[in-house]
Amino acid sequence: MTNDIPALEVRGVGKTFGHVEALSDVSFSVRPGEVLAILGDNGAGKSTLIKILSGVYDADEGELHVNGEPVDFRRPSDASDVGIATVYQDLALVYTRDVAANIFLGREFTKGPFVDRKRMYEQARVEIDKLALKLPSVKVPVGLLSGGQRQAVAIVRAASLGAHIIIMDEPTAALGATESAKVMELAERLRDAGLAVIIISHNLQQIWPVADRFLVMRLGRVAGIRAKSDTSVDGLI
Repeated sequence: MTNDIPALEVRGVGKTFGHVEALSDVSFSVRPGEVLAILGDNGAGKSTLIKILSGVYDADEGELHVNGEPVDFRRPSDASDVGIATVYQDLALVYTRDVAANIFLGREFTKGPFVDRKRMYEQARVEIDKLALKLPSVKVPVGLLSGGQRQAVAIVRAASLGAHIIIMDEPTAALGATESAKVMELAERLRDAGLAVIIISHNLQQIWPVADRFLVMRLGRVAGIRAKSDTSVDGLI
């Protein structure tokens, strides 16, 4: 069940690069406890939209609202400060370091001049349990994890920063069928925990089971928004 006030609302957003109109009049919303899939071919504007939502780009026109309040992003930290976290395809993980170290990368717990590993391990387990995720150990190097498990680590890191809106950028692009299914289960767990989830994808078959609504983009514009109950895979195509 979703709340009445959108976690994120995009109103008439546009972006131009020179003479190229990357986005035009893009409007949509996503609510807590909802998975919104954003679909479209290459060149549809998905990447530009992600960068605006994550504070990498500044929109030329339009408005963004978080929890009903207007926001203005000038840098990525502005987006993270209001609870938006973007998990990109490369995940930005350090494969030689363990799960706990990656979750708290750049904000390690310390005891005097030393890193407090015991506390980090304990808190990492707490953050993982909050989302009911399964990882073999918080002490295992991330490089030894599967693709789906690495996605889980990146998302736990985002959630531990206080994010309540999670954007997943092509999360299954480099994964096989089994791992892709696990990532989709992860998105469901985030939704069930009350977070708003946006998944950017070009693979409709993979995203269909988990998404509550679908936004289709074409040539920088919103071609349509449909609830799953009001459409079908063929209809979206």
